[in-house]
Amino acid sequence: EMDETYIGGKEKNKHQHKKTQGTQGRSTKTKTPVVGMRSRGGILVAAKMDKVNSANIQTMIDKHADANATLCTDEATIYKGIEGYKQLMVNHSAGQYVDGTAHTNGIESVWALLKRGYNGVFHHFSDKHIGRYVDEFVFRLNDDNVKRSTLDRIDSIVFGFSGNRLSYKMLVLM
Repeated sequence: EMDETYIGGKEKNKHQHKKTQGTQGRSTKTKTPVVGMRSRGGILVAAKMDKVNSANIQTMIDKHADANATLCTDEATIYKGIEGYKQLMVNHSAGQYVDGTAHTNGIESVWALLKRGYNGVFHHFSDKHIGRYVDEFVFRLNDDNVKRSTLDRIDSIVFGFSGNRLSYKMLVLM
């Protein structure tokens, strides 16, 4: 399953001088796109993208998907030019969310968790560090952290830190 989402504040909650001019409602102009792929019962891959277009989507699929994979997407135009894979689409704009095995419910649930974290825990992801937040959520979901004890998760984190150093100076200059 593959889908994209846009992370950022709601237009109605912004100060007047920060609102996107000439738009109403759910504008994506001032939001950061995140694209993700989730295999059913398997691994999640998600990343911040500077520009969401068919070429970037094709590169992501080629890098992470098995050659025999069947892609399930929505009807967005960025998915219409995908080459080399069997593709099933659902038409959300027509109210179709499931068509047999074609659906994007798994990746949509990832976006729901990510946005709950954005709104409820962190309250804001800076554009500069949004990739790190996305990586954290991907790690949590891929590592089945809900099924593992806290000590096992701490061991995983410590093992992951081994040999990787991120100084404060590097963090603020990135």
